[in-house]
Amino acid sequence: MTNLKAADLFSVAGKVALVTGGSRGIGEMIAAGFLANGVKVYISSRKADVCAATAARLTQEYGGTCIPLPGDLSALDGIDSVVSRLRETESSLDILVNNAGASWGNSIDEFPEVGWDKVMDTNVKGVFFLTQRLLPLLEAAGNAEDPARIVNIGSVDGIKTPSFDTWSYGPSKAALHAMTRQMGARLIGRNILVNAIAPGPFPTWMLSTGVGTGGDVEGTDWAALGKTMARGRIGTAEDIAGLTIFLCSRAGAFTVGDTITCDGGIVAS
Repeated sequence: MTNLKAADLFSVAGKVALVTGGSRGIGEMIAAGFLANGVKVYISSRKADVCAATAARLTQEYGGTCIPLPGDLSALDGIDSVVSRLRETESSLDILVNNAGASWGNSIDEFPEVGWDKVMDTNVKGVFFLTQRLLPLLEAAGNAEDPARIVNIGSVDGIKTPSFDTWSYGPSKAALHAMTRQMGARLIGRNILVNAIAPGPFPTWMLSTGVGTGGDVEGTDWAALGKTMARGRIGTAEDIAGLTIFLCSRAGAFTVGDTITCDGGIVAS
């Protein structure tokens, strides 16, 4: 009998997820959404103290289990360290959210090599090799009825011309979208579904640096920024967590290799 109840279609309860870049911003929003819906969540970020503090705060606020797994995912030794520690406690992984990202702003005349390499290493190379290392755990979790899921967090800047002089960021996200299609095609036969989300503006540290408030997330006038957007507001945790949960649930089990915008109409308009 077909089961069309929303509680079952969108359930992710009992799954295990790793959310990279989960200590703040969009990654934290996704981790919170998972925790609120019964997922055991590991979060990773470069700074161990910040990662641990966020995990403790999310556990207190949403219940469930949130475990810090700090590491630098732009380098292979950092990736291998995170994977090794995850394998000590988990024999399978239902969900991988590749959200860790970096950006760099400078004029085209002065843009440095370090700004190119840091962004590409984090946003493209790191995603590929972390995914590669985690394939055994993902394959152990997935089956034909309920495949494992990978959600890559891209950006509208990988689709349209970026608003800021972040010369390596847009190309890195366009590469991530292309890699998502290729991974989707190659891994579907291994019971792993791969998709990407291309967010627009959300109240994050990264965007606050772009709009000139220098990382002051709380002090940024997000409402004023939102009024310049097609939707009349910026994104919320409900928006990004809801779309991620869809992709990781039964409701999203026939969506493969796609990049879905979550931008309030920016690309469309």
